[in-house]
Amino acid sequence: MTSDNWTVDESVNSNAFNRSVLQEFRANRGRVKDFGDTPLLLLTTRGRRSGLTRTTPLVHLALDGRYVVFAANGGAAVSPGWYLNLMEAGEGVVEVGSRRFTVTPEPVPEQEHEELWRLQTAQDPNFATFRSRTDRTIPVLALVPVTGTG
Repeated sequence: MTSDNWTVDESVNSNAFNRSVLQEFRANRGRVKDFGDTPLLLLTTRGRRSGLTRTTPLVHLALDGRYVVFAANGGAAVSPGWYLNLMEAGEGVVEVGSRRFTVTPEPVPEQEHEELWRLQTAQDPNFATFRSRTDRTIPVLALVPVTGTG
């Protein structure tokens, strides 16, 4: 499936903050005032049970043509829905700036986690507390663009 085949119904996103971020992101080619210079992307996934599409703003690291994201869920005991949906579907759609393209998720090897957490925490200090709030290992994923969709 390519990014052109994804119809997104933003009304299913019940989080008012996320809805406002989506609007500002799209109106300003990826810039959102509350995030300053912190890189932000939008990830659209299809619900594994509902089949509905939902879009989630995510802070990320852009490295070697991949977009590294952390399924931290603010340090909650469970992984976020976007992560579970993405892993089950095996693909999603990312928006970066004004670009939109299909991605596949690739778990990042655990030996790379510490360095990526260090980079992410330097970029966004909020991430420093997420691991201390939970006993689970927080998945780190590379969102890899599918050739020909970006």
